[in-house]
Amino acid sequence: MDEKSTSSHQRLLVFLLMVLIFGVLVIQYACPSSSECRMLHQLGAWFTLGGKRGTHIGESESQDGLQKDPYIAEDGALARFVPRFNFTKPDLNRVVDFNIKGDDVIVFLHIQKTGGTTFGRHLVRNIQLERPCECHAGQKKCTCLRPGKKETWLFSRFSTGWSCGLHADWTELTRCVPSRMDSRETQKNQPSRNYYYITILRDPVSRYLSEWRHVQRGATWKASLHVCDGRSPTVSELPGCYSGDDWSGCSLQEFMDCPYNLASNRQTRMLADLSLVGCYNVSTMSEDERWPVLLDSAKRNLKGMAFFGLTEYQRKTQYLFERTFNLQFIAPFTQLNGTRASSVEVPPETQERIRRLNRWDVELYDYARDLFLQRFQVARQQERRQAREQRQQERRRLRGRFSQKQGRRLKPTEMARPTGVETEEQQREMAAEDSVESEVLFPDWWDVDENSTMEDYIGNVEQW
Repeated sequence: MDEKSTSSHQRLLVFLLMVLIFGVLVIQYACPSSSECRMLHQLGAWFTLGGKRGTHIGESESQDGLQKDPYIAEDGALARFVPRFNFTKPDLNRVVDFNIKGDDVIVFLHIQKTGGTTFGRHLVRNIQLERPCECHAGQKKCTCLRPGKKETWLFSRFSTGWSCGLHADWTELTRCVPSRMDSRETQKNQPSRNYYYITILRDPVSRYLSEWRHVQRGATWKASLHVCDGRSPTVSELPGCYSGDDWSGCSLQEFMDCPYNLASNRQTRMLADLSLVGCYNVSTMSEDERWPVLLDSAKRNLKGMAFFGLTEYQRKTQYLFERTFNLQFIAPFTQLNGTRASSVEVPPETQERIRRLNRWDVELYDYARDLFLQRFQVARQQERRQAREQRQQERRRLRGRFSQKQGRRLKPTEMARPTGVETEEQQREMAAEDSVESEVLFPDWWDVDENSTMEDYIGNVEQW
């Protein structure tokens, strides 16, 4: 009897082991990118202690009832952000009425080596949608359709592909996207759409080093069209930096020495309207005239975009995107320490030369970082104000219920004033609340100015 029992137990263990191996193989096949796989998110939700799934901002609480940081700490105690630029209220209060069920389209301008691949995958795999994007194993593109329609709401690498050319810039996208979207429609009367442009920027030195490493491994981006004013540039207008099939194995010195290298000031050029300076024909104006025009255009276009994020601020990027479009991500963004670029030992004098080569990108990034953090602060203040008003309304409701129980009516000074005029007591409460951080709604890390030094930038960006 014991031998039979032992044999049956062994068979059961073998069976369970085979089931486990089969399950692992299925998950590996269905989820080649595990960090953004919906199946793994669901499995994680099932097996989390207490049956609680991973939460976003405002959902996780510690034992004492106060909110804790749901993300892994990515920065130290750095100095607070001090604004340098003046922006109007509409510039800072950026919330759009994105109608995914209508005809609105989000257009992602993907600049090389800014973390756009990671962000692009978030857009197609990590957003809570009534009709999620359909992503299949082994396929780079996903199908992102509106609820009840066979139309896409997202124009990006992982949804529509490089429909306007490889890493199309602002000049190309703004002229190409409307016609491409109209060609996809079968209706006789084309709808009037709102196009919401978004992008991601990165610290210029880190981005430049990352592009060098990428080119060193054989990347060329030869398929880029660089269309401007209806045509691509000639060879004389846009000479190459190498004569072979690629530039693999090039040294950093060689990379910096090429005067035609599009890696220099790439972010400024890709966000500017190139037709303002004669496209790639540099004979129309001098460099001293050309680049200030491009920088002003890039700043103007960036400020007018529906949204932009910064690679060095992943959590704030997620927060502002969710608030801008009223869309929620399934899993929080993470900031991984270390990249191929940050692993390169670059002497200070070489970093300084890279900064000089990218002086216009440096100016653009300083402007973008200032605008980004001001928008974040305004969004926080608005949330705090709304939370305070909700608490005040709740207190008034409780006071009214307590007064009714005591058998007396509220005094006029205790009643809510629809005119917006507060009593002295309420004003003192509001002032006290303004002077103290609301820990329940806003964790400490929202106030930390992440990565304010070059070392922090290079050490605190995503891998790709």
